[in-house]
Amino acid sequence: MATTLFILRRLLQAVVVVFIVTIVVFCLLHSLPGGPARGVLGVHATAQQIAQFNSEQGLDRPLPVQYVLYLGQLLRGDLGESFTLNAPVSQLIVQRLPKTLVLTLAQAVLALVVAIPVGMWQARRRNRPSDYVLTTVSLVLYSTPVFFFGLILIALLTQVIPVLPSQAPSGDTLAQVFSDPAGLVLPIVTGAAAMVAVFSRFMRSATLENLDEDFVRTARAGGSSMRSILTRHVFRNSLTPVVAMLGYYVPVLFGGSLVVEQLFNYPGMGLLFWNAAQSSDFPVLLGCVLVIAVATVCGTLLADVLQAIIDPRVKTTRS
Repeated sequence: MATTLFILRRLLQAVVVVFIVTIVVFCLLHSLPGGPARGVLGVHATAQQIAQFNSEQGLDRPLPVQYVLYLGQLLRGDLGESFTLNAPVSQLIVQRLPKTLVLTLAQAVLALVVAIPVGMWQARRRNRPSDYVLTTVSLVLYSTPVFFFGLILIALLTQVIPVLPSQAPSGDTLAQVFSDPAGLVLPIVTGAAAMVAVFSRFMRSATLENLDEDFVRTARAGGSSMRSILTRHVFRNSLTPVVAMLGYYVPVLFGGSLVVEQLFNYPGMGLLFWNAAQSSDFPVLLGCVLVIAVATVCGTLLADVLQAIIDPRVKTTRS
């Protein structure tokens, strides 16, 4: 019962946040210098052209009326029409979003698979040379810009040691993207590198904190091996902050995909956003922003639910 109430409360909060996001996105559209018409038609557009554009797009109505109409469109799944591609924004996002989700999910899985054991290994060998070396590597990976790290991988693995293609697989469907698995290696590794650095540090800190708890000393006094304590007790308790961080890392994942997809020409939402920014296609830009914001809210909600499952104390401390 407590878990159900916790989830319902988080769902209600998520709905409120999404509603606020729609207001912010609507305000962004109308805060453009000269309005949306000037941004689309350019600085040389005449007053008559701007007036005609505003009339066609319904931008000459009062702002509250425009927002109600905009909210109604969103509820119907209508995100507007692309000015440059002459296609519904929702259709473009539906085509690109699964590819971005596959890419970001693969990056997150790779990062967790590497970071969790590395963080626990560092905690077990804290203040030793190996711990210092891995800490230095983590700091370097975290401070290196994504595009620069990607360029290094491209130069190293496609030119110096030509074992991987420099471009990601292209195509309109996931099947076409998966037709060239080798082309996915560099985008996945590039996006996962900084995440490995972040999550390994979190896992190291959480493991060290749990190793100082009384239950560890009690288990050691009872004759349990350190390996058994780490796998049966410390591991689960240390996952809680990592799971929370993963949910809050959703916007960073999508932000990183913008750079990674543009760098490797991967046909996802990041590349769609990049091309729309180059052509001032504001409906596409705002549609992508709205989808990413909703994904961030859902990621945070999922992280809270997973935390409650992993650590039941979360339900009581946040109630």
